[in-house]
Amino acid sequence: MLAIHGGTPYRDTESRPFPARTPFGEEEIRLVTRALRSQNLFRWGGELTPLFESRFAGAYGAKHAVGSTSGTAALHVAMGAINPDPGDEIITSAITDLGTIIPILYQNAVPVFADIETETLTVDPEEVERLITPRTRAIIAIHLFGNACRMEALVEIARRNGIPLIEDSCQAHLTPYHGRMLGTWGDMGCFSFQQSKHMTTGDGGMTITNDDALGRCMRKFADKNYDRDREGSRMYGALGMNCRITELHSAVGLAQLDKLARVVGSRNRLGNRLTEGISDIEGIVPAPVTPGARHSYWAYPMRVTGYPAEGFARALNAEGIGASAGYIGEPIYQCSAALADHRTYGDSRFPFFSPYTDRTFERADELCPRTREVLGQLVLLSFNEQYAEADIDDVAGAVHKVASGLERTG
Repeated sequence: MLAIHGGTPYRDTESRPFPARTPFGEEEIRLVTRALRSQNLFRWGGELTPLFESRFAGAYGAKHAVGSTSGTAALHVAMGAINPDPGDEIITSAITDLGTIIPILYQNAVPVFADIETETLTVDPEEVERLITPRTRAIIAIHLFGNACRMEALVEIARRNGIPLIEDSCQAHLTPYHGRMLGTWGDMGCFSFQQSKHMTTGDGGMTITNDDALGRCMRKFADKNYDRDREGSRMYGALGMNCRITELHSAVGLAQLDKLARVVGSRNRLGNRLTEGISDIEGIVPAPVTPGARHSYWAYPMRVTGYPAEGFARALNAEGIGASAGYIGEPIYQCSAALADHRTYGDSRFPFFSPYTDRTFERADELCPRTREVLGQLVLLSFNEQYAEADIDDVAGAVHKVASGLERTG
């Protein structure tokens, strides 16, 4: 009998709790103490931030890396380097966190949402190409949950159309795809160090590129476009932001970077084991892996096609397994008043309804049908890199139990 119906939970988490994630240790403490004792936590004049940026760039074989305050800021740095005109269009996926969209709107550009591939849960390159117009200024590819977009196709589309390609790799640290790290396929790659990410500084971000001109623009934009090479009184260039990373973030980041390969390797191994454990269940579609990719499993997304997703997640919770239905409840353009109701700058509805755009905004319920279908089927399973194989086997066992005991809907 399922625990949700009064049966015994598959795992008694009071007597056998799952391992809590403990990402920080003595090296973080040592480096934070070093930063504090330096009496300078400011990005300029400190010694840890240049070291962190250099080592992060080196991990990806990139020429330039610019630290910032969050993954959202990392994407904003990339958007600022491109410097779109008001009303320019940025194509991206309809499944993402709002952090991908905020930089687009704050640069007065218009987000345009492409549907996903059901097979990868990432943006469909054919949909991207269909949406390109003379106003298209960039494409943002989102490696959702740690799984790769089909980057060869997106790179070819971007180059053929002369459009910059930005990678949102906030959930895909140190993740290889056809022999190259995600974040290095496009013109710029953006990473998050938020608490839940593969490496964390609590919050923080990094933007990388191999393009010298973009690298200069990135660094200046993150620093108010302050001309620090100019002697005498200060002078600022074009409009920029202040999203500088601090020495404290960089201290923690240096220690985290040394652990990253181990963390990603553990998540890959455990995620693959979970896939093996549930792949034979009718009505369950395990987390997809794009051909040529190695999934880094920021989260484990399975689709339940024969059960109600919310009911399945509740039943797993009752069995002692951390699970949640969906990711965002609806496509992102319906999850935010800024997008759904165009509540942006006062009552202006800018840039959606302005002289700078001639796009006709389609009805939300007609957009991205595959995205909507998948979001209704998703159940995210909780685990972290500190789980043992036996813990993963219990997660798989509980999924089997719920699938056997829960009433099917199709």
